[in-house]
Amino acid sequence: MKGLGTALITPFTEEGKVDFPALSQLIEHQVAGGTDYLVILGTTSEVPTLTHQEQNAIIDYVVKQVAGRMPLVLGIGGNSTAAVVERIDELKEQLVAHFEAILSVTPYYNRPQQEGLYLHFCEVAKASPVPVILYNVPKRTGVNLLPETTRRIYDAYPSKIMGIKEACNSVEQFTETVQIAHGDFAVISGDDDLAYEMMRAGGDGLISVASNAWPAAMRQLVHEQSALVQQQYAHLIHLLFVEGNPGGIKTVLSEMGFIQNVLRLPLVANTPNHQMVIRKALEYHAATI
Repeated sequence: MKGLGTALITPFTEEGKVDFPALSQLIEHQVAGGTDYLVILGTTSEVPTLTHQEQNAIIDYVVKQVAGRMPLVLGIGGNSTAAVVERIDELKEQLVAHFEAILSVTPYYNRPQQEGLYLHFCEVAKASPVPVILYNVPKRTGVNLLPETTRRIYDAYPSKIMGIKEACNSVEQFTETVQIAHGDFAVISGDDDLAYEMMRAGGDGLISVASNAWPAAMRQLVHEQSALVQQQYAHLIHLLFVEGNPGGIKTVLSEMGFIQNVLRLPLVANTPNHQMVIRKALEYHAATI
C-alpha cells in the first residue's frame, strides 16, 4: 500500500453505541479528501472496546458505504497468536472479498522477544488469505520490532508480507528499515509528526490519525513530500496526542461537527482545558492558513 491511509476512528453516540450515520459522514469526508485507502479496526478505532459483533457490523457497513471507491485494510492483531489466527479464520471470506491486506500490530503487554515476534508473524502470514502489513508501535505495545526481525519475517513469507507500518517515532530506525527492505516490501510511516522526514528517508506513505480531520492536506504532505504542509499542521498534530489517541482527533472531529466527543472506557475525552486549547488552535489555523 502506498500513499495516504487513514486510521479511521469509531464514532459513538452519547449512549455509547456505534454511531453509523457519523461513520458514513467520516467515510465520505475521506473520499472527498482523496485518501488513498482506509484502515478500519486499527488502534485508533478503540478496537479493544468493540465486541466482535460490533466489529463485524462496522466491517459490513464500511464495505457497503465505500462501495469499491478506495482500497480497505483491516486491523487484526492481539497478544495471543492463536486468537489472532482464529479471528483471521473467522473473517476469511470478508478478507478475500473486500480487503487488500490486514494490518497486524505486534503483541502487546506480554512483550515477546524478537524470536517470538518472528514466529508470531509467521503464523499470521500462514493464516491470512490476503497480504499482511506488520505494525510496530513500541510506545503502545512495550515491544519494538527491530529492522532485522522485520527482514526475517519478510524473507520467510515474501508473497504474504506486504510491508510495515513503522511508528517507532525514530527517523533512524525507520531509515534502517527502508535500507534493508527489498522487493515490493513497503515501509509506511505511522507517525504524523514525522511524516515529511519519513517520506524523505524513502518511506512509501503514511497511515495517519490526523487525516481523519484533514485528508486533503495530509494527502498533499505525502504525495508532494510537502515540508510546508508539515509545518502548517505541526502544532495541531502535536495537540492530537498530548492527552492520548484518539482523544485528540475526536475533539477535533467534534469541533468540526462530524461526531459526538465520546470515547469508551478506559479511555475518556480530552480534559475541558485541552479541548479549549484545541478549539483555539483550530480557530487560529483557520484564520492563518
